[in-house]
Amino acid sequence: MAAASRGLLARLRGLSLCAGGSPRLPFPPSRLFSAEPFVSHSDDDDAGGEGGGGGSRFIEARAGVMGPTSRRTGVIGVKCGMSAMWDKWGAKVPITVLWVDDNIVTQVKTAEKEGFFALQLGAGQKKEKHLTKPEVGHFRAQGVPLKRKLREFPVTEDALLPVGTTVTVRHFVPGQFVDVTGITKGKGFAGVMKRHNFKGMPASHGASLSHRSGGSTGQRDAPGRVFKNRKMAGRMGGVQRTVKNVWVYQIDPARNLLYLKGQVPGPQGSFVFVKDSIYKKPDTASLPFPTYFTQEGVPEDLEPLIADLGDVDPFMAAD
Repeated sequence: MAAASRGLLARLRGLSLCAGGSPRLPFPPSRLFSAEPFVSHSDDDDAGGEGGGGGSRFIEARAGVMGPTSRRTGVIGVKCGMSAMWDKWGAKVPITVLWVDDNIVTQVKTAEKEGFFALQLGAGQKKEKHLTKPEVGHFRAQGVPLKRKLREFPVTEDALLPVGTTVTVRHFVPGQFVDVTGITKGKGFAGVMKRHNFKGMPASHGASLSHRSGGSTGQRDAPGRVFKNRKMAGRMGGVQRTVKNVWVYQIDPARNLLYLKGQVPGPQGSFVFVKDSIYKKPDTASLPFPTYFTQEGVPEDLEPLIADLGDVDPFMAAD
């Protein structure tokens, strides 16, 4: 019997059992025809949920303490391009500028409903006529503005944020390391010399019109085919890549700009996704958790923040 049929029979049996008793269903009506098993949390049902309403979760926007296993959300940035800056010691730093364009939480996913904890963030603005009806319905159901780009970030339970919370560039701290994910530049159909760094054929001595060709791709009768993963000409670029351990050199809260050292994938104007580094974990005591909250009545400092470079001049240090 198929999994969907077994799930349907189990739910119909549950309906028949609760028909003579309490009219309350033991599972949400939206899961009636789902093939996924339903896990009932008796403690949550008895308590009525943290925020009331039978299973709904109340999430408060307040600062907390980040634990060793906590995982914060990331942000959606727009790649503005590359430049160069000089630090206080006179060293040239290659810089990629990212614009964190109006990031807000558009949906909260919890273990009670979706089976995992995650935050969906939206960035930018978009007109209703440029969105599909399901997208417009999603934004209206959550009560958030129409967004141009959506991205889901897995988080831990203690890092959840309520819908509508703004995530700014102050989410990161200068000096920490981040991982940046984006779609690389599309190069189109490329040959083996450009795509795989082949040496190419001889420039003379009988190499007629085959200077940039890939050469032989296999044998004859045995095996009579081309092995998989053979490096050949084909479409290059336009794939998702992640650059890890990128150093945050500076942040500009006034313009919501993030200055990263080095390059990140994607062309100018593309969306990239920035989150805390996995391998070079930042100091949990210095990070705002679960994100940076502005204090009411206290003027916010909008001056650019630069990473601490220490007190030792690298050009004057002895070998």
